Amino acid sequence: MSNQNQLAMVKKDTVDVVASKVREFQERGELHFPAGYSPDNAMKSAWLILQETKDRNKRPALEICTRDSVANALLDMVVQGLNPSKKQCYFIVYGNQLVCMRSYFGTMGVTKRVTGAKSIDAAVIYEGDEVVYEMVNGRITNLVHKQKFGNINKENIIGAYCTIVIDKDNVYHELMTMDEIRQAWKKSQMWGKDQAEERKGSTHDEFKQEMAKKTVINRACKKFLNSSDDSSLLMQHINRSSEAAEEAQVQEEIQQNANSEIIDVEYEVDPEEPNQIEDQSSQQVDVNQEQMQFEHTGTGPNF
Repeated sequence: MSNQNQLAMVKKDTVDVVASKVREFQERGELHFPAGYSPDNAMKSAWLILQETKDRNKRPALEICTRDSVANALLDMVVQGLNPSKKQCYFIVYGNQLVCMRSYFGTMGVTKRVTGAKSIDAAVIYEGDEVVYEMVNGRITNLVHKQKFGNINKENIIGAYCTIVIDKDNVYHELMTMDEIRQAWKKSQMWGKDQAEERKGSTHDEFKQEMAKKTVINRACKKFLNSSDDSSLLMQHINRSSEAAEEAQVQEEIQQNANSEIIDVEYEVDPEEPNQIEDQSSQQVDVNQEQMQFEHTGTGPNF
């Protein structure tokens, strides 16, 4: 069978089926997209990207991944209102499973959808900055951050915070010290076993400010999403995609440890999206290369 015929069959078994499922959800009133979001355009972008996506052994994702995992990854993307061409998500291959992973841009978008948040912003705190806040019932309130321009130096970051504004009377702050941020970074497989600080020239070093903001944004949004009602179709797919990614990562790590093979990977980093590299494991080599240059119980439908 020719490659074109094979791609046509995969498309019929995945993209076309997902599009049909999405229409069913819309007709039943279970799915509402953000203003300006086109599921058809998102799927077209995803399909083009998937044809170039490969696993760590340079094998095409559409050849080695199960049709069910491809379909579920696409459905997770659409239900969450994400578009890979806008760097809101990207596709990762773990073994024979394809997973849709949100970028922090996507996480902010989904959080706004779920909570109705008006804005989500983050800032870095440098040595010498003045940060004052109050604690009320365990929550940070009235946070005031005064900064001098001369303090801005990535080597002098002491923390970061994220502010989520629901309305004028409901503002949430998540604050992390640099030690807490590094603890989160240590979960990355790109972080060495005995490594204490950022490797010189690494993404966490070169783009430390953006990586710190990304980490605190993800933590703040995760708390809001975890406290939301799980009954909606949107929340089911948010949970399903996260759990699918975690499960696939564990299975891949088990296989790698069994093979006891160490793979060195070199990346080119896109400063517009630096978060998409070192927070993921070293298996993710050729996933969405164009996007990455210079950067349980959700019940998804069965395919």
